[in-house]
Amino acid sequence: MRPATLLRARDGALLRLDIERWHGEATVAEMGVLAGVTGPVIDIGCGPGRFVVGLARRGVVALGIDPVPGAIHAARRRGACVLQRSVFDPLPGERRWQSALLMDGNVGIGGDPVRLLSRCRALVAPGGTIVVELHPPGTGERHHRARLERGGVAGPWFEWAEVGVDAIGSIAAAAGMRADRIDRLAAEGRWFARLITEERLSVVA
Repeated sequence: MRPATLLRARDGALLRLDIERWHGEATVAEMGVLAGVTGPVIDIGCGPGRFVVGLARRGVVALGIDPVPGAIHAARRRGACVLQRSVFDPLPGERRWQSALLMDGNVGIGGDPVRLLSRCRALVAPGGTIVVELHPPGTGERHHRARLERGGVAGPWFEWAEVGVDAIGSIAAAAGMRADRIDRLAAEGRWFARLITEERLSVVA
């Protein structure tokens, strides 16, 4: 059995991370959260690419990006279309993606959720949507310096954030968006928000 990968904050607290889930297939419940997502889709921090593959099986064009070489290698082995890039790098199709995904807590990337969501808003087309996985209500907005640990080996420190259901409204507004819908996978204790951009708000109005 391979050792577990942990995400540890500088104060010693363990942060929620489910690497084993990432290496599995996208579940029926997870794909249910993505029902109605239109392509092309960009999956930010795609890891081993389970959502890219799941969407492709539905006939939805999707691209995954991740800066970690091992994640990209694993994604390509399962047939996912992926690029080794950070979300803050220049990316193909900017302002032409219909949907962006921040699953598995990836709203924490970079430690600044407003900056990250603003970047996502710049990637999607006018009227585009962003699906964000959140922490449970009561989490608020928490910022950490954290690192990955596995089998006694620790990686470098990096900035990370946690965003709860109760905080997404103000964070989305600061990035020029609004939470249009909240979904809950009760059996797994997981929460998701679907954000819509200002451009779509003006069209709806």
